Amino acid sequence: MSAQKYIGMEIGKTNNLLKRNFSSNKVKQQIEEATGKNSWIIAFLAEHQDEDVFQKDIERIFSIRRSTVSNMLKLMEKKGYINREPVEYDARLKRLVLTKQAMDMYNLLMEQLNEKELILRKNISDEELETFFSILLKIQNNIK
Repeated sequence: MSAQKYIGMEIGKTNNLLKRNFSSNKVKQQIEEATGKNSWIIAFLAEHQDEDVFQKDIERIFSIRRSTVSNMLKLMEKKGYINREPVEYDARLKRLVLTKQAMDMYNLLMEQLNEKELILRKNISDEELETFFSILLKIQNNIK
């Protein structure tokens, strides 16, 4: 008699393995310093370096209130992750620019993420990955 497998339990076990594996690497301390939405903002700014990004863009993209974003950005500025720089075309606007410290953290994070992704995708065909992501999306929609 075979034991029934439960999707939730298997996802939970996989999540535990990922967390355990990810938390044992050299990036852990840096990532913990830029916790929560800060790391998402750093990633967004890094991926949009060639554009002028302002506080109002962060509010809109992440669906966060102005006062919350203002406090987050002040803290990120204090920690040395961002600078606010004026733009030539509007003296009222200050674009958000990552510091070298934040870019170094982002690059290290992406390097580690890519290494982990290679491990996760080992021995899995493109077709199997496509099926996996399709099923995962269906599970996510079922939960919603």
